[in-house]
Amino acid sequence: MYRANRVAMRILACVALAVALVSTSVETRQGAAAASEWPEWVEIPGGPFTMGADPAADPRAFENEKWSPAQGEGTVDLPSFYLARHEVTVAQFAAFARATKAPIDANAIAGAPSHPVAFVSWPNAIAYCRWLESALAKADGPAGDLVRAGWHVRLPTEAQWEKAARGGDRRAFPWGDQPRRDRANFEGSATMPVGQYPCPECPYGLSDMSGNVWEWTSSPYQPYPYDPADDRSNLDADALWVMRGGHYGDPARQVRTTTRGAADPGAKRAFIGLRVALVR
Repeated sequence: MYRANRVAMRILACVALAVALVSTSVETRQGAAAASEWPEWVEIPGGPFTMGADPAADPRAFENEKWSPAQGEGTVDLPSFYLARHEVTVAQFAAFARATKAPIDANAIAGAPSHPVAFVSWPNAIAYCRWLESALAKADGPAGDLVRAGWHVRLPTEAQWEKAARGGDRRAFPWGDQPRRDRANFEGSATMPVGQYPCPECPYGLSDMSGNVWEWTSSPYQPYPYDPADDRSNLDADALWVMRGGHYGDPARQVRTTTRGAADPGAKRAFIGLRVALVR
């Protein structure tokens, strides 16, 4: 009996050790992913795409998505660019905060490392882009090579964001025309780790283009039709700046690919974050 009990205890100890090792391995992988300071870049090919939505054709569309009084949608031709596969995480933003000692909202780096950063103002987002560009210029790898060749880290323009979200067709959501709770974090109560929701139907393999947090862009909020000239000047102006994608608590209508939000540059909210682009 004593010998049997000792064998049983050894078996239980081995099982407990195996469980602990598996748990540690998973936590280590998640921690390493969250702590990565560099975005994973996805190339968005150049070419035309359909921008905007007509409320007369799609009752889910808001009036500010209409291209003009006479035209429901427009066509915008963009050069190729790169967009980060994921929203900027708490861990990535914390690296910026440590390196620059920039004044930020303490809530921005208080969340889980793998979640999207929030409580980020528009000037914070611009400062993060400038820091990341400077850091990449000293780093090895393809992104560093592009920066040294004259590319820049920026917030995406409103047009770049929409093309990346919907691709070359008129889809209402990154995955298709109907809302799917298994493809994005919306109608919920909190952020989720970036990349938590697989989206094989998304045109370029980007994650969380709907929901999780609203994403700042470099476009000042103005009525359509979209003019790219508006995005190339006055980046330090006091304007309302376009946000895209909706957030974790929004209804489906507000996480569509054409939904346009905007906020004061100083806004720091639990549902506003960013994603970065690499552009010529």
